[in-house]
Amino acid sequence: METRRCPAPLRPYWSHIGSVLIHIRWISIISLDSSHEKMTFRNPPSQHLSGYMRVRSRRGNWLAVVLLRISRRDLFFCLTALLIFCLGSVLYQLNGGAPKILLDVGYYLGSFAGGHGSLAPRVRALHALPFPSQVVYNRVGKCGSRTIVLLLRMLADRHQFTLISSDIHNKTRLTKREQENLIRNISTTPQPFLYTRHVHFLNFSRFRTDEPVHINIIRDPINRFLSNYFFRRFGDWRGEENHVVRTPGMKDDERYLDINTCILESYPECSNPRLFYIIPYFCGQHPQCREPGLWALETAKQNVLDHYLLVGVLEELEDVLLLLERLLPHFFSDVLNIYRSPEYRKLGNMTGTVRKQTPNLEALQVLYERMEYEYKFYNFIKAQFHLTKRKIGLRSGPKPSRRYSSVLQRKDLQEELEEEETEDSLDWTEHT
Repeated sequence: METRRCPAPLRPYWSHIGSVLIHIRWISIISLDSSHEKMTFRNPPSQHLSGYMRVRSRRGNWLAVVLLRISRRDLFFCLTALLIFCLGSVLYQLNGGAPKILLDVGYYLGSFAGGHGSLAPRVRALHALPFPSQVVYNRVGKCGSRTIVLLLRMLADRHQFTLISSDIHNKTRLTKREQENLIRNISTTPQPFLYTRHVHFLNFSRFRTDEPVHINIIRDPINRFLSNYFFRRFGDWRGEENHVVRTPGMKDDERYLDINTCILESYPECSNPRLFYIIPYFCGQHPQCREPGLWALETAKQNVLDHYLLVGVLEELEDVLLLLERLLPHFFSDVLNIYRSPEYRKLGNMTGTVRKQTPNLEALQVLYERMEYEYKFYNFIKAQFHLTKRKIGLRSGPKPSRRYSSVLQRKDLQEELEEEETEDSLDWTEHT
């Protein structure tokens, strides 16, 4: 009778499988004598297996201990805990936050650890919604903020969210106590809400409070400066015959100061640190954020990457609104249609800055050099904004950037200045 043997390449695999099966069988009949802490066999292994078991005795003993120590009850408890964890994760996602019991536990643990109840705002925000329900817009002066605020007023009525627009326009820097109080007041607002104010970046996580969604808009730094310069002196038009001047106490020699003289003779208003304006809104409340330099620039960039959902550029406002509509639909749904509507245009066109003039090329070049860090930040924001548009799938291309240097022609500058002032809304004053 012919004996069939396994092919040579398969012999190692069959021998390995046989060893595993024998090993599993003898592990199943091993019992642990807990009183004497030794291993005994109910049925001694046959002679031909004794050598194998002696070689694998140490490994088999440990594996047997592990298998026999895990009872059905322990396995049931493990699977139950895993199921509870999975269900809790699902509930966390559906409710937009942790369950109340976890918040309460976190609050008490924070109190015992010396947190002085700093987690209390989290406990109060128990009715979290399944979408971003806390939005903070620390609007930058003369960067389209009045346009956005007017749109938000219309959207708040339509989408039933709480809009809080602060009337404080000239206090962007806060003490630690003021920051804590403001963050507490913001966090306790009924959700969903959108809070907006002229204020430098507030780091909610520093005060152990839930981080809201941050948004903002900036514009070309020189355009922003020129808009603010003439707005402070001559205001804007609130209707055809309603000329509103924002600084009635300003002396005439300052009000009618030529913009070229202000820049070329280095008046304080046209020099640093007054020109270092946009970066502090993103750098934060640290005193060094107000000093023009690399530290403030890099800190502002990092805060944008870590805390802001979107920072748009005013020159591409319609794309900004479209991205806000896609990223925060519960707040900005249909905002682009409202912005394009005749009713809104009638209000938005009433706020053009009065008597705006264009500096000469020499003054523009000086301004550009003084605002070096502002332009580095502006270009960084533009690059991030365009990257977001590509990720969202927005096909509209970016508008060409206009850099203010000696190679620019006065005609180009004048055309841009004439196009820029559809940014403001009806009845909101700007930070000066």
